[in-house]
Amino acid sequence: MRAEDEQAFREFVTAEMASLRKLAYVTCGDWHTAEDAVANALVKLYPRWRKLDRPDLYVKTMVYRAAIDETRRPWRRERAAGDAMPEVVARDPAVAVDERMRLWAALDAVPARQRAAVVLRHYLGLSLEDTADVLDCTVGTAKSQVFRGLAKLREALAGERINLTANPVEEWTNAVA
Repeated sequence: MRAEDEQAFREFVTAEMASLRKLAYVTCGDWHTAEDAVANALVKLYPRWRKLDRPDLYVKTMVYRAAIDETRRPWRRERAAGDAMPEVVARDPAVAVDERMRLWAALDAVPARQRAAVVLRHYLGLSLEDTADVLDCTVGTAKSQVFRGLAKLREALAGERINLTANPVEEWTNAVA
């Protein structure tokens, strides 16, 4: 790879790393797995860098798929007791940590593909077409995944008294950043 291409790749990785890590974390729910997914995706992106018109969409697709693949591996299914979310969460909406935990639990209840669609569309601000490209589906399917994901999120939060901003996904991702 030429020096200017390598520098462009480094700048791209620096600019997109936080966004890619958040996408992977929201998809799989574990920071270590998310970092592995991002690293694996970037390793695969490097040799293809010069050939791509939209490397941002390509790498988001790769990160999403890598995060899903990591959660499917048998050794990833076991969790330590300390990693489990508490079943009973206090109902004090004034405590920001409590709200973040409840919002995380609600997002965790949304299926991975729908959760990724909601995050791509509403947190990362991708268009429906770009979301469909990342998820490797039609625009109609992406639209329905976002709609169903938001419905599941609302359902999970239905009984909760939670102080949300206009965008619950943004509130949650700011909390885990």
